[in-house]
Amino acid sequence: MTTSPLAAPVPPMVSRACNLLLGSPAKTAERLTTGSRTAVYRVALPADSNVIVKLYSHTARRNALTEATAIRAVSAAVPVPGVLGYGTTSSAGATALVTSDLGPDTLGSAVRSGGIPRLQALRDLSTLLGRIHEAPVSATAPRRPVIETVASLSRRCPPDVLDRLAPALAIVTDPLDEASAVWCHGDPHLDNVVLFGTRQSRHLVDFTDAAPGCREADLAHALVMTDTHSQWDRHALLGAYPHAVNDTHLAAWSAVLTVSCWTHASPGNNRTAWSNRLTELSRRTPHLFRPLLGHSHAPHARRRAR
Repeated sequence: MTTSPLAAPVPPMVSRACNLLLGSPAKTAERLTTGSRTAVYRVALPADSNVIVKLYSHTARRNALTEATAIRAVSAAVPVPGVLGYGTTSSAGATALVTSDLGPDTLGSAVRSGGIPRLQALRDLSTLLGRIHEAPVSATAPRRPVIETVASLSRRCPPDVLDRLAPALAIVTDPLDEASAVWCHGDPHLDNVVLFGTRQSRHLVDFTDAAPGCREADLAHALVMTDTHSQWDRHALLGAYPHAVNDTHLAAWSAVLTVSCWTHASPGNNRTAWSNRLTELSRRTPHLFRPLLGHSHAPHARRRAR
């Protein structure tokens, strides 16, 4: 079979990953996402099968090895893609992970197309989180210290906004009882749930940030990234979660993650949307924010349009 002249050449690092980890060349590679330290491709192999290849830069602290470890640790508790290979792919320390391809359909795309009601999707996501939080946590599994999250936030967040967030930060940085640590997905949202097969079984994907930690942090991430603010949305997501939750920690993590999203938002409508969410959150949970004194980089009084 000859390659179409319109087909883009397979990136060298994708070819290297397939040859090293699978013992197979790559016919074609479609780039799905690109981050600051990762790139994800859907790759066609000569055997007429597709795989997902995730490349990690040598500068990534969490890499293909830590992601593969997390996937395998939770695989008995929650549906996940199969790990086909992983390892170091360059002398500089770049790594790659190869997993089975579950296809392009996600809970997010199904909600946007009207195929699945939003409330049902939120319940499905919450159920998956409940299951992953039941996976056994090995004493040797590397934790992700909360201080990393705070340090990352402090590098980008204006000092006065960070100072306002001090009450919430004090709560989330309390030492975690190791016995209460659970496997956290780290980035739970509707587009990280893939619908696979004729029965559209729900599979969690993208375990880049997965590590043992606080269940409330994972739940808060789901609430924030799905824009779950209405009473009905929150009831759907939190009502389907099968474990006890510390409401104070959940609210504090929601505040921290909302500020983090605001700091990373691009100027314009995206930044305005996160500003409005932050203003609403500070109104609903004022005890998690210091009183506003003088000028702040965050909006003061504008509320979301209803």
